[in-house]
Amino acid sequence: MINTDVVIIGAGPVGLFQVFELGLLGLRAHIIDSMPQIGGQCIELYPDKPIYDIPAIPVCDARELITRLRQQIEPFAPQFHLGTEVTEVQQTAARRFYLRTSDGTEFDAAAVIVAAGVGAFRPRRLQLPGAEEIEGHFLHYKIPDPALFAGKDLIIAGAGDSALDWVLALYDKVNSLVLVHRSQEFRAANSKVRQMEQLCAEQKMQFLEGDITALDIADGSLKAVSVRASSGLTNRVETDHLLVFWGLHPKLGPIANWGLHLQKSQIEVNTSCFATNIPGIFAVGDINIYPGKKKLILSGFHEAALAAFGVREFITPGEKVHLQYTTTSPIMHKRLGVNAPVELT
Repeated sequence: MINTDVVIIGAGPVGLFQVFELGLLGLRAHIIDSMPQIGGQCIELYPDKPIYDIPAIPVCDARELITRLRQQIEPFAPQFHLGTEVTEVQQTAARRFYLRTSDGTEFDAAAVIVAAGVGAFRPRRLQLPGAEEIEGHFLHYKIPDPALFAGKDLIIAGAGDSALDWVLALYDKVNSLVLVHRSQEFRAANSKVRQMEQLCAEQKMQFLEGDITALDIADGSLKAVSVRASSGLTNRVETDHLLVFWGLHPKLGPIANWGLHLQKSQIEVNTSCFATNIPGIFAVGDINIYPGKKKLILSGFHEAALAAFGVREFITPGEKVHLQYTTTSPIMHKRLGVNAPVELT
């Protein structure tokens, strides 16, 4: 059983910044996320897209933003539990919370903050006969070990950054590579599309426009994929493995069953401290809803600051929490592990 002040559900930008705000108030946090890495939808959906509305940073991409946030919270030594999902939340007689994750990890926490964005992400799956039978063996929605495809015939389906990233990473390590998409319109960065087109021109891979309509499976193994073009012509492409990167769709998951007041799969909150209807559970970021809500990272950062004070008040009711500034407070400097700044005269 892990004992902590706060469990944060969601390791996106707002969840990470929540660690910082809690740390300034002397509160320890563990972070749980269903994805195998931190960053939330920023990393999963647009890792290389520019972001222009982060204060004091004129432009950065999602990777840089997450890297900076990770560096910022290092003084507070957060503990991450990735690739797992909170399946159970119960209030205990001691006015604390018992949480259990899908991998069996148990927590005893004084408070819970839900920063789960739009929910847990699930890959958009191929809805064809036999797909479930070979998933994880010959049909893949993620790549745990790229070495699995060395020297093999490979088909990658998709048009976003993930699909193109893996095309560029694997083309020279496999026997053959075919990229399949229903059109020549791509969602990936233009530079990646140009690199893919150059590889096709050099006959180092092939692009096939069309829809995957059937899987040829024999003895439990994938043998070929049928691709139907807009003209109606169907091509049979032999392959050893099929990688599908059609993006992710959000699903609220077990959070929907916790007794929280919901409005269209979003959690209703009190904007004074972003508390939910269950005392001790707070919600910040895209997962919450209130009048005037704006789904911006900037708004989420503001919510995290107020939620931290709400958590502190809940954990130590009646205790005065003084607002202190990181520029001048010795307590803040100690928690951040920095020396007091030198005053200029």
